[in-house]
Parts: sequence; C-alpha cells; structure tokens
Amino acid sequence: MTGDLFANEPPRNLLPFDGHVLLLRDIMPLEDADRTFDRLMTSVIWQQETARIAGREVAVPRLTAWFGDVAYRYSGVYHPASPFPAKVAPLRDLAESLAGVPFNTVLLNQYRDGRDSVSWHADDEDVLGENPVIASLSFGQERRFHLRHKTTGDRISIDLPHNSALIMAGETQHYWLHQLPKTARQVGPRINLTFRQTHPEKRP
Repeated sequence: MTGDLFANEPPRNLLPFDGHVLLLRDIMPLEDADRTFDRLMTSVIWQQETARIAGREVAVPRLTAWFGDVAYRYSGVYHPASPFPAKVAPLRDLAESLAGVPFNTVLLNQYRDGRDSVSWHADDEDVLGENPVIASLSFGQERRFHLRHKTTGDRISIDLPHNSALIMAGETQHYWLHQLPKTARQVGPRINLTFRQTHPEKRP
C-alpha cells in the first residue's frame, strides 16, 4: 500500500483483524509541519456546519472545510465540488505518496479545544467505493483516536501526534467504527485533513 517508501521498516498494522490501519510519524520536516499548521489555521475559510442527526439539526462540534473534484454529502451536510487550493494541493501529493493511491477530495477539521470532537462513525458511504483507502494527516495538538469493531466490540486507542498520518485501508470501514472523543484535558487546536477518493453521487 505504501510502495517503497517504508521498504526498510514497514509500518505495523494496528488492527488485530478485519482491516489495516497504519500510523506514520514525522511525515515532513518539523519546521515544515509547524508552518503547515499555522498556514492552514489562518488561510483556510473555516465553517461551523449543522448536521441532521436522529432527525435534529445539531451544530457540528468542530470547524470544517471541504475541497474536491466532486461533491460530497454526509449526515445531511452537503459540500459542492471546490478546487484544491494551492496551500492544500502539496498535502494531497504527500497523502498520495504515503498511501499509494490517488485522492480527489479532502475534508479538513479544526478541533479548537477538548470540547470539539467527532462521534462514532465509519466512512462507508457508497461514493467512497468498496474498500476505501483514507489518509488522515494531523497537525497541532496530539489527540486520542479510538476504533471499535462493529461485531466483537474490540477497541483500539491511538494517539495522533503533530506531523503524522493515519492510513485506513482494506476492510476497515466495513468492520470498524472510529471517533475522536472530547477530553477534559486542556488541549490546544488540532487540524486534521482526511483525504479520500470520492466517486460522483448516483442520482435516481
């Protein structure tokens, strides 16, 4: 999946079964990672979205932005197609080199503090294909990420540090849910870019 980039020391699969999840650290020089975080914080037009959950309109507990060649819809939130800006395009190139697959969309999340989160879900929408490969780049405050098997209840916890990438592949989205929960700790902001290959929505 990651080509020859990690040929000498291939990353370890963090899942015990039913999928592949890899954590890659130090994906760029630290100074570049620090600049990337600062640039994204100040130059991206962040939005507070409202999602439909269990029939109610709920403010999404994080800020988001979307770029991609096709539109994307989840939980009642609709993102129209929007070209990749110059500040994000090199990060897509990096994500593609790490994951070994092309990406045409990215969802950016800004977690402002420990009160911001994303609840249990799987990235299993039809528009992502049968076994999607998802590359999630992290910059800023380290946060803890959880996975839970849909059938067995097995749980995995992963700390996602600044300047890292989490690659989810294989059958992961079929069998595992994931979340980034709230925390009572005093934590600073974190930016996460989730790259994926998204297919156009099928219209009836």
